[in-house]
Amino acid sequence: MFKRLKSEIQVIKEKDPAMRSTIEVFFCYPGFYAIIFHRLSHFLWNHSLKLLARILSTLVRFFTGIEIHPGAQFGERVFIDHGMGIVVGETTIVGDDVLIYQGVVLGGTTTQKCKRHPTIEKGVIIGAGAKIMGNITIGQYSKIGTGAVVLNDVPPESTCVGVPGRIVRSKNKSHVVDLEHNKLPDPVAEAIRALETQIEENEKLIQILLDKNKICVTEDKIDDKVECGDLLKKDGD
Repeated sequence: MFKRLKSEIQVIKEKDPAMRSTIEVFFCYPGFYAIIFHRLSHFLWNHSLKLLARILSTLVRFFTGIEIHPGAQFGERVFIDHGMGIVVGETTIVGDDVLIYQGVVLGGTTTQKCKRHPTIEKGVIIGAGAKIMGNITIGQYSKIGTGAVVLNDVPPESTCVGVPGRIVRSKNKSHVVDLEHNKLPDPVAEAIRALETQIEENEKLIQILLDKNKICVTEDKIDDKVECGDLLKKDGD
């Protein structure tokens, strides 16, 4: 018991640069309390004391703002940073060394009594406000960007951003925890930037073509006597 408690405190020291002392953890870290009391409610849940487990989890939600169903399974050294607004469903499985920020939802997409919540594998980082829905798997050492909505599996060592979530492969194999999840790449933004560059290049080429054929084009007057085909023929000649 004390060994596990020590490991829970140690992971906070490693992942939160704002932490200054062990005493501060006991008084100022709701995520720490949420994890500790969840382990107790999960024990009660597994020993057929389900009502008592739900009552305990509800009290913890009242005091911490973090709602974790007693049936959810948590691994070792899971760190919930800040934590307000986090919701974790009954059949969720969270692996070791996972980092979860505030506003995260690990929710279900069906009303049937089955495995309906996500599985979060080892070393995953889940950014603030991310929503991971359904019986899907987030592969180990992956990163879920801030505000992402993830509805499909994410391969190991990948990043997922956007709504709906889009996967961007990571080349980094070092498994070093990177807290700057707000700097994860956005493939849509990159595509837009590439399109803007292409448009600028096309505008320059068009201007060169107009200048070569001595055609003046203004916003209020366009020389409609010259067809685009004629310009191409002249340029080819």
